[in-house]
Amino acid sequence: MNKQKYIEDLKDIKQMMNRSSKFISLSGMSGITAGILAIIGAYLAYQTIYSNQDYLVYRQATLNIENILILLLIASSTLTLSIGSGIFFTTRKARKNDQKLWDTQTKSLLINLFIPLVTGGLLCLILLSKGYIGIIAPLTLIFYGLALVNASKYTLEEIRSLGLIEIALGLLGIYFIGYGLIIWAIGFGILHIIYGIIMHIRYGS
Repeated sequence: MNKQKYIEDLKDIKQMMNRSSKFISLSGMSGITAGILAIIGAYLAYQTIYSNQDYLVYRQATLNIENILILLLIASSTLTLSIGSGIFFTTRKARKNDQKLWDTQTKSLLINLFIPLVTGGLLCLILLSKGYIGIIAPLTLIFYGLALVNASKYTLEEIRSLGLIEIALGLLGIYFIGYGLIIWAIGFGILHIIYGIIMHIRYGS
C-alpha cells in the first residue's frame, strides 16, 4: 500500500515538474484550423499559377510579377490567420486549465521556434528575388520542421515528431521539384489536421 502511494506521489511530482518546465497549453484545434487554412491557401496558389489552362493537357506554371505578388498575399494571409487562430485557441485552453500563457517557457519556446523560421523566411525571400521559385515551398517545410524540432524541448514531445516528418517531406519536395506545392499542402495541411486531432484526443481542446 505504501509502495503504491509512493509511486503515485512520484507521478504527481513528475507531472508538476513537467508543467513548470514545458509549455503545455498548445491546442489541438489550432493545428486543425491551421491545416484547413493551409489547404485553402494551397488551392488558391494552385489556381493562381495554373489559371486559364486546360486540365486535360500538360500544364505549365505561370509565374509573372502579378502572380508572385498574389502568391505572397495568399502566403501572408494564410500565415496571419493561422497564427491568429493558434493564439486564440491556445489562450482559450490556457484559461480553461488555469495556466499562465506568457512565462519563461513560452519565451524560450518562441525564441527557439522563430530563429529557424526567420532564417528560412529570409532565405526564401532571397531565393524568390533570384528567381529560384521551385524550391521555396519545400524549403519552408524544412525550416518549419527545424523550428519545431528546435522548440520541442520546451513543449509537448509530439512536436518533435511532427517537425521530423516536415523535414522529410521538405527534402522529398526538393527531390520531386515539380510537386512542391502538393507536398507543401500535405505538410502544412493534412499533417497539421492529423496532428491537431491527435492532440485534441490526448490533451483536449
